[in-house]
Amino acid sequence: MFESAELGHSIDDDCYKKEVPALREALLDVQFDLAESKAFPVLILIGGVDGAGKGETANLLNEWMDPRLIHTCAFGPATEDEAERPPMWRFWRELPPKGKIGIFFGSWYTAPIVENLKNGKLYKKLDSHINDIVRFERMLTDEGALVIKLWFHLSKKQQKTRIAELEANPKTRWRVTEQDKQHLKHYDEFRTLTGRILRETSTANAPWLVIEGFDPNYRSLTTGKYLLEAIRNRLDSKVPPPRKAAAPALTLMAADGLNVLNALDLGKSLDKNEYEEQLEEYQGKLNLLTRHKKFKELSVIMAFEGVDAAGKGGAIRRVTRAMDARTYSVVPISAPSDEESAQPYLWRFWRQLPRRGRVTIFDRTWYGRVLVERVEGFCSTQDWMRAYAEINDFEEQLVNHDIVLVKFWLHIDKDEQLARFKTRENTAFKRYKITDEDWRNREKWDDYQRAVCDMIDRTSTEQTPWTLVESNDKKYARIKILKTICDQLEHKLNSLK
Repeated sequence: MFESAELGHSIDDDCYKKEVPALREALLDVQFDLAESKAFPVLILIGGVDGAGKGETANLLNEWMDPRLIHTCAFGPATEDEAERPPMWRFWRELPPKGKIGIFFGSWYTAPIVENLKNGKLYKKLDSHINDIVRFERMLTDEGALVIKLWFHLSKKQQKTRIAELEANPKTRWRVTEQDKQHLKHYDEFRTLTGRILRETSTANAPWLVIEGFDPNYRSLTTGKYLLEAIRNRLDSKVPPPRKAAAPALTLMAADGLNVLNALDLGKSLDKNEYEEQLEEYQGKLNLLTRHKKFKELSVIMAFEGVDAAGKGGAIRRVTRAMDARTYSVVPISAPSDEESAQPYLWRFWRQLPRRGRVTIFDRTWYGRVLVERVEGFCSTQDWMRAYAEINDFEEQLVNHDIVLVKFWLHIDKDEQLARFKTRENTAFKRYKITDEDWRNREKWDDYQRAVCDMIDRTSTEQTPWTLVESNDKKYARIKILKTICDQLEHKLNSLK
């Protein structure tokens, strides 16, 4: 992987000074074209050997291009705030929007490398880390991002020389740390480990470019020319947009017509006395669980989806009444804003993840990609088809970080929906709840039912199962939701040591 980056590449000063002006002009032109088009984001990952010029390269790119259109992030050890979320949270928050360039100095590659070297077991969990990285980068590029990965390399002899040169100069001595010296001692292990990681994560959609970093002239020109070519080629490509094909049925339609939705017993109900008694019981239990001494060790996400007028809002209000308002937030999801549309679809959900000891309630969720976007043709078939795996991966990361994820689908039949729509239209303080879009969605009832069945079959996992809520009777639905939350939260608290 590193053979071509250990040949002693160099460029003399005269040649360098001659080429730089034209290169800088071209980089500015392509940067402004990108900003004007807002066609896609550019994400530049900078990694490599200590002393190979990673920091100098990040500074140089900001000098050669317009820094107002560049977002540079240097990631060190996770802060307290970052450690309370899944590891990828801090990277998601910093993704550049369409038309902008993001430079990640340190990235999702750092932790797997450090962890494997520190533990002294070179390949422990490495396959899992590599698979996670490949899936994540594939999702970014599928969402339109141009991912440019630069690895700056030094041979062992070059790194030793570089450290000696820096130490010998009083003006640069501060740049050499004890950690740098320790890394030099473990150079061979580092080279073996990173070689494997780069080989297995250098994919067609996000390849690595390994650049010899000893000569700054060669390093700088190679980097600049590569960026220019990659961005310009992408801007000038005439790839047609994905075709919005008709949504295929993924779930096999049973010969008897039975599916997970019409199999629900929507006649389930509670009388008023039973409802009030159980409401008090489970709201009280939820209040105690969220004040449990171990609750500060985990987070909770409640995801509410359902048929229009199924009672999501009323159910959420019964849940929040049981909790301290300082510990939860309710996030209503509607059509994405311009800011959100400039990012991958999961971005606006990642940025809302709760800290330890807090609850986030999503009124509509990331499942919009496989529901409304699928049915209404807001994304291509390829986009929503791949979303099932991306969503499962997202939710697995949440659960692995001790986030209790509770997912509800609230279901009512078509006649009950019509009755509720008419009630809303005829009640002054409920009219805001009914829109033309609700009536349009009703016309596509069968398409939405098929999409929901596919969603449940493909995203109800052992770790994050769907709870289907029979909601023709609002009282029954609210109690089932409260009881499910209490049961899952209690189970998680009991599992904590």
